[in-house]
Amino acid sequence: MATAKASERLREPRLRLGVSTCLLGEAVRYDGGHKLDRFLVNQLGEFVEYVPVCPEVECGLPTPRESMRLIGPPEHPRLIAPKSGTDHTDRMQAWIATRLEQLAGEGLHGFVFKKDSPSSGAFRVKVYAREHGMAERAGTGLFAAAFMARFPWLPVEEEGRLNDAPLRENFIDRVFTYQRFAAALSAEQPAPGALVKFHTSVKLTLMAHSPDHYRSLGQLVAAAGTRPWAELFTTYRLGLMEGMRVLATRGRHANVLQHLMGYLKDELAAADKAELLAAIDDFRLGLLPLIVPITLLQHHLARHPVPEWVQQQAYLHPYPKELMLRNHV
Repeated sequence: MATAKASERLREPRLRLGVSTCLLGEAVRYDGGHKLDRFLVNQLGEFVEYVPVCPEVECGLPTPRESMRLIGPPEHPRLIAPKSGTDHTDRMQAWIATRLEQLAGEGLHGFVFKKDSPSSGAFRVKVYAREHGMAERAGTGLFAAAFMARFPWLPVEEEGRLNDAPLRENFIDRVFTYQRFAAALSAEQPAPGALVKFHTSVKLTLMAHSPDHYRSLGQLVAAAGTRPWAELFTTYRLGLMEGMRVLATRGRHANVLQHLMGYLKDELAAADKAELLAAIDDFRLGLLPLIVPITLLQHHLARHPVPEWVQQQAYLHPYPKELMLRNHV
């Protein structure tokens, strides 16, 4: 059975994630080392085809090499090797322009960057006011900044932040949501009906993340037949991924669970209702992992007649269960 499941997964479309090359265990760091991330390689890697990127090596710098840092205003820093004083900014920016165009054709569903890197750090990278001054954690690596500006809808994260359980779950939820969106719709082929179908499948997911985006995107989809497709596609895609970036809370999850339970109110016996409500309340209080009320709900939804759109909610199966992201309190 395990072999059958494994071969079944191999036939499924795989996520395509950009990733800083050193996180895959490749010795491309300035000191000749690597930063292998076992979650990315051993767990998530089962479901992902990685597109590795190392800005320093790919722009022509050797390994090992002199360390570099960001120096100057956080909005427009220079990439400097302080020991020699060499400025690598222009070389890096020229490479970035070419590499971004290549990545635009890779069909990426997200990117995992290397934290603290002056080229690939996405958040709170050290920036020095001058060569020997004090550092402020207010910068973004040159490549990461250009990538996020070029692809503002794509989910991005740093490997260090993936050690935080809510941030890890949020990123994985985002990349699988975007994969489904990209598979269902394209900017070139107008498909308002497909957009309505997709949005219906992520309604409860959006409710758990951001009720505001749930409402605004619903209004956008309601006008699907009256707006130019390219504009509608772009606006919806950006709004969807902005909404997904908001961390789901226990309270919003509990509201979604109770919403789902509402479709069973005339079907459940009193004892089953009490058991399910108790599981939802215990989850809300942090006493149970989300997988417990979800599993109970799935059991009852499978046994009783409910609208088809309820069964098709991505919220019930957001990503492979083997990742076990809903199994922890």
